[in-house]
Order: sequence, then C-alpha cells, then structure tokens
Amino acid sequence: MKVWQKILVAPAVTIVFLLALGAVSYVMLTRQNNALEELARNRMSAFQTAADAAGDIAEVHSNVYRLFTWIANLKDDQIKKVNQEQRQKIAAVVKSLGDLNARVQLVPAEKALVADVLPKIEKYRKLMDDAIDISSADVATGAMSMQAADTQFQEIGKDMDKLVALEKSLAQESYDSAAAAFRMALAWLGVIVVAAAVAAFGIALVMSRVIVRPLQVAMRAADRIAGGDLSGDIEVRTQDETGQLLQALQTMLRNLRDLVGQVSGGAHAVADTSAQIAQGNLDLSQRTEEQATTLEETASSMEELTSTVSQNAANARQANQLASNASDVARKGGQVVGQVVSTMNGISDASKKIADIIGVIDGIAFQTNILALNAAVEAARAGEQGRGFAVVAAEVRSLAQRSAGAAKEIKELIGDSVGKVDAGTRLVADAGKTMDEIVSSVKKVSDLIAEIAAASQEQSSGIEQVNTAVTTMDQVVQQNASLVEEASAAAEAMKDQARSLLEMVARFRLGDAQSRPRAAAPAPAPAPAPAAIAPIATRSKAAPAIPARANPKLPFAPTEPRLAANGDWKEF
Repeated sequence: MKVWQKILVAPAVTIVFLLALGAVSYVMLTRQNNALEELARNRMSAFQTAADAAGDIAEVHSNVYRLFTWIANLKDDQIKKVNQEQRQKIAAVVKSLGDLNARVQLVPAEKALVADVLPKIEKYRKLMDDAIDISSADVATGAMSMQAADTQFQEIGKDMDKLVALEKSLAQESYDSAAAAFRMALAWLGVIVVAAAVAAFGIALVMSRVIVRPLQVAMRAADRIAGGDLSGDIEVRTQDETGQLLQALQTMLRNLRDLVGQVSGGAHAVADTSAQIAQGNLDLSQRTEEQATTLEETASSMEELTSTVSQNAANARQANQLASNASDVARKGGQVVGQVVSTMNGISDASKKIADIIGVIDGIAFQTNILALNAAVEAARAGEQGRGFAVVAAEVRSLAQRSAGAAKEIKELIGDSVGKVDAGTRLVADAGKTMDEIVSSVKKVSDLIAEIAAASQEQSSGIEQVNTAVTTMDQVVQQNASLVEEASAAAEAMKDQARSLLEMVARFRLGDAQSRPRAAAPAPAPAPAPAAIAPIATRSKAAPAIPARANPKLPFAPTEPRLAANGDWKEF
C-alpha cells in the first residue's frame, strides 16, 4: 500500500462515519421535524381551534345574558343585530370545528368529540334564538327559556374542555415524541462520533507507526550521514514511498561514499600537485630573477652597442661625404691631368716643330758658313778689294758658326726638352691613367662607404628594435615575475584549500580501510617570495610601452608540470 493510500485510510474511515452520522442525523432530524410539524401544524392548531371555539361559545353565552339585561332599552333592529352577531359567531365556531377535521388529521377520540359537540352547538343556537325571540316580548319568559340553553351550554363546555384537554394531551405527546427523537439523535450522534473518533485514532495510530517507522529509520540514517558516518547500509523493507525514500537514501549513501573517496583522492592529488606547483613557482621565480638580471646586462650592452653603432653610422656618413668630395676632387684632378696631357702633347708637337725649324736654321747656318767660306776664298782672291768683303764674310761666318753653335745647342736643348716632354707626356699619361684609377677607386670607396653608412643605419635601426624588444622583454619578465608571485600565492591558497578539504573529508567514516580518507598532511613552509626585480634604466629612446595585462584568476586546474631529463621545467 502506498503512503498516500495509508494516509487516506483514517480520513476515509472518518468520512464513512461522517456519512453514517449524516444519514442518522438526517433520519433523526426528519423524525424530529415531523414531530415538530405535527406539533405545530396539527396539535397546536387543533388546540388553538378548540380553545378559541370554547372561548367564542362562552362569549356568545355571556353576550346573550348581557342582551337580556339591556333588551328593554333596545329596539327591535338592535336586538336583531345582536342576535345576528351571535349567530355569526356560533356559525364561525361550527365552521372552524367542521374545518378542523379537514385541516388536521384527527385521532378517533377527537373526531368523536367534534362529532358530539357540533349537534349540541346547533341545538344551543336554536335555544338561544328562541330565548332571544321570547325575550323580545317578555324578558322574564325569555330568561326562563334560556335555562334550557344554559344546560346545553354546560354540556358544550364539558365537551369543549374534554376536546381542549385531549388536544393538550396530543400536543404533549407530539412534544414528547420530538424530544425523544432529539434524544435518540443525540445518542446516535454520540455513538457515531465516539466510534469515528476511536476508529480514526486507532487507524491513525497504526498508519502513523507504519509511516513514521521508515521515516525514523531515514532520519537516523540522515543524522548518521550528517555526522560523517558513511559506513553501513540502510535496510529497505517496504515498497511504498517511504521504502523508495530509504532506497534513495541508500543510493545516496553509496554514491556519497564513493564521492567522498574520490574527493579524498582528488584532494591528496591537489595537495601533491599544489606542492609541485609551489616548488615550480619558486624555481621559476629564481630563473625569472636571473633572466631579469641577464636582460639588464644585455640592455646595458645594447645601450653601448647602440651608441657605438650610432657613432659608426655618423662616421660612415662623414666618410661617405669625404669620399664623395674626394671623388669630385679626383674627377677634377683627372680632368686637369687630361688637360696637362693635352698641353704636354702640344708642347711636344711644338718642340718637334722647333726642332725642325732649328734644323732649318742649322742648315741655313751651315750654308751661310759655306757661303762665308766661299766669300772669304773669293775675297782672298780679290785681294785688297775683297778685304772688306772678307771681313764681312768672316763676320758672317762667325755669325753662321755662332748660329750653328746656338742652333746646335738649341737643338740639343730642344731634343732634351722633347725627350723630357715625351717623358713628361708619358708620365702625365700614366698620371692620367692613375687619376682615372684613383677616381674609379674613390668612386668604389665612396660606394662602399655609402653601403657601410646604409648598413650602419640599418644596424642602428635594428639595434634600436632589439633595444625596444629587450625593454619589452624586461617588462614582460617583470609581469611574469608578478604572475609568478600571484601563482605562488594561488598555489599556497590551493594547498590551504586542499588541506582544509582533506580535514573536512577526514571526518567522514566510510567503513572501508582502503577508502578511508587520510588525515591532512601538515602544510610545508611557504616558499619565499621572489625578490622584487628592478626595472631596467630608461633608454636614450623610450621604447613603446606594452599594455599591462589584468591579473588573471587561476581556475585551480593547472597543466601538470613536466620535467626534462636535466630537471628543468619544460611546461608550466
């Protein structure tokens, strides 16, 4: 039986008793209502009718005697009117008594009394009419005639008293019947209520035990689980909702036992992993510090190298300018040497022409000498006449000899000059070739120096980029150092949480020695925080700042660290 069915047993029984109570109440109330209706409609109506009829008859009889007292002072029409009124009252009494049998279900005694009194009332009416008629003529005779009516009135009064007493007795019987029905209803109601209460209490007690016992077992199991005792099992004996609850608690207990075992193993793994992470963070912090120191030295060297390369670039630019100037000067020197070569060639040609002219002059001097010699011979032949001519010839010969000597000397000088001019021409040609080679070499040197200047400029730009990269690396290393500190703090927090988790798990008793959670190991000494890394000194040219990263929140699920053969970290 299900729990809801068990819970509904007591209300169902109570409802059955309530239905029975309602049925009994309906029957009893119906009886009481019938009795009250009988009392109200029949008995009280009949009693009231009988009492009213008796009162009306008595009033009519009294009015007749009052009429006899005042009849001497009344007129005939007044007497007739009073007589008519009394007749109407008697007729109304007869009518009400006659209608009583039709309106009310009378008992035989009532019917007999009504049937007996109606003729007497009719007889009384006739006697009353006769007495009134007689009293119109003679009051004394009318009064004597009224004595017969008095006898009839007394009989009517006795019958009416009997009828009223009978109606009163019947009304009392109806009241007693209604009271008895009420008492019977109260008795049945009391019995049914007591029976319903006893049955409901008994069934509720039994059902409560049937329902509460498994709940008490569940409550004790829950208290045991809340106290950390996960050993043992819960015995399930029923298949209703409470049995399903106990089965669910048993399943929960089994799953919770497995879960606590897994959590315990996971907590130990987290504790071991957090210890390894803390040690790895310590090593990483030391290496980060060493890396920062190395980067600082590298930055200083890069500063010096940047300065040297910048100076070399400036010198290369100056050398390039000087080489360009030297190339221009060499090119101009080459042009001048070319002009000198042209001039020397002109001088050589002029010397050759002079030599030719000197040759002509030498020839003329030789011929003049011969002519002078011939003139001297001819003057000697002429004797005294030719003496003057001989003197002139001698002077001409002397001049010719001197011209020949001068021409010879000039020829020698011209020859020597021509030789020197030729040598100078050759030297100047060689100098021109040399100047061409110098110009070519200077041009090559200028090109090389230009390439060196461009390379120096590129080296300067590259070194500036390297310097910027080193500065960026320095900032990254500083951020890594900050992250290492945060990772160390997170690892310490994770160790504390793992230790707290182990302490919380240790309070559970699993009942299995192998799956019993170990006590939390004492926390190792916290790793020393890495020394603060001083930022690298400001460079001559400020490096572009990289955006600072927000402090990340560690999800406490780090990648398992792997060590290389030499013990260095490969991944963190």
